[in-house]
Amino acid sequence: MSPKNFKNPILPGFHPDPSICRVGREFYLVTSSFEYFPGVPIFHSRDLVNWRQLGHVLTRKSQLDLANAPSSCGIYAPTLRYHNGLFYMITTNVGRIGNFVVSAKRPEGPWSDPVAIDQDGIDPSLLFDEGRVYYTHCGSGKTFEYPSIKQAEVDLGTGKYRTKKVIWKGTGGQWVEGPHLFKFGSWYTLIAAEGGTSYGHSIVAARSKKPFGPFLGCPHNPILTHRDRPKLPIQALGHSDFVELESGEFWAVLLGIRPRFGRYHHLGRETMLCPVKFTADGWPVFENGQLRSSYPLPKLEPHPFETPPARDDFDLPKLRHDWQFVRNPVARDWSLKARPGFLRLIGSSATLDDVTAQSAVVRRQQHFDCVCRTKLDFNPKSENEEAGLFVRAREGFHYDLSLRRVNGERRLELFSTINGKRCSIGSAKAGSGPIELEVAADARKYTFTGFIGKRRHTLGSLPTRGLSGECVSKHGQMHFTGTMIGVYASGNGPRCRTPADFDWFEYAKREV
Repeated sequence: MSPKNFKNPILPGFHPDPSICRVGREFYLVTSSFEYFPGVPIFHSRDLVNWRQLGHVLTRKSQLDLANAPSSCGIYAPTLRYHNGLFYMITTNVGRIGNFVVSAKRPEGPWSDPVAIDQDGIDPSLLFDEGRVYYTHCGSGKTFEYPSIKQAEVDLGTGKYRTKKVIWKGTGGQWVEGPHLFKFGSWYTLIAAEGGTSYGHSIVAARSKKPFGPFLGCPHNPILTHRDRPKLPIQALGHSDFVELESGEFWAVLLGIRPRFGRYHHLGRETMLCPVKFTADGWPVFENGQLRSSYPLPKLEPHPFETPPARDDFDLPKLRHDWQFVRNPVARDWSLKARPGFLRLIGSSATLDDVTAQSAVVRRQQHFDCVCRTKLDFNPKSENEEAGLFVRAREGFHYDLSLRRVNGERRLELFSTINGKRCSIGSAKAGSGPIELEVAADARKYTFTGFIGKRRHTLGSLPTRGLSGECVSKHGQMHFTGTMIGVYASGNGPRCRTPADFDWFEYAKREV
């Protein structure tokens, strides 16, 4: 890759539904987080290409209640905006509060408690325009497959809105969603996604001289899609947000996937970046209506950030920003203080297949080729107790390298759980004392290994395809999240009596 070019994705791994805003020369970006806590990761950049995570927007249960949220529910598409000294993030907690907004003086927070706005629809967005605030979202339609774009004026202090109406029904494709309303010159321009968040996904545009329409669809719609280009390496493009540079240039962030070995993707929907041009009559267009894998760098001063170390020694008072829990954590189930320098997990009664809080800490798999390792000190007292290293797509779809007690002896066992059915793949005696666990990934498979004393035991390999969005999906709908890798403990019914202490965890990209 030329030093004058960048490569997509700019945020690899499970980072869908990106939204971006600029404050002076600084750029900020948020993405969806679904059933994971804390919610809505927020990133900072000075060149649109190099990003560092500042933390999360939703860090308290009062902001984000994920009780009994199934996978692919929870937090949907957020929008990030800045106005009069405040950052605003508006999003949807599906099945709970619905659409709501929080605000903060600084992107690192603290962010306010939610102001509820509306239970109708998903994917809310905001436009600040001449003293008015427009609230635009994907509203429910007469049929589930064909909703519409609705809009109202909103008071962000109270959440009350008025003059709500349908402003556009899309071009006739499935699921017009992810709307963002902009004011470009004298035009109110609506950018939305259409075609369902799968291989038919696309970006469409409409505009009007008035904020409530009538809106006229772009004659070039869809302005970006790969649905008719199945051989291109990036697919399922959609859900775009625009940002204007100080120079007047426009860039777009959007989501896409990178399938491998046929139409199978497991890293999830990732954040892409590309330039946007405007036609002579003011319509936004993308080069040849498609996304390239690489582009010349934006005309900004390059600003890379220091790369975090591969190893997390769990010696800080808080978890690093790249860690998340599966739903809201229970305080008694985890600790960084109980044994300083270790992450301690106490297995709750929940299994990895239960739609409830789990004793699990996970991070995104961001590269096809990577190695994750951890050192575990765990001596289970009963056969219901287990702890280990795992790769998760959702409940019912995960691979677990598990330390457990079987017939009175401690054993290391590899399990595959697909569609809720758990199968043992390989097993080895684990002896006593701490052991190291490893999962090595390439685009085709995960290989699981235990280091017991001075001996290396490879227990087996499992296909990435089994955790792909296409295989995990139900009823033909694409799974919304991507693979997460982390550590867990479970009592599988009863609560564990034995703590599982993780000394460190490493995530390293493999050069191939």
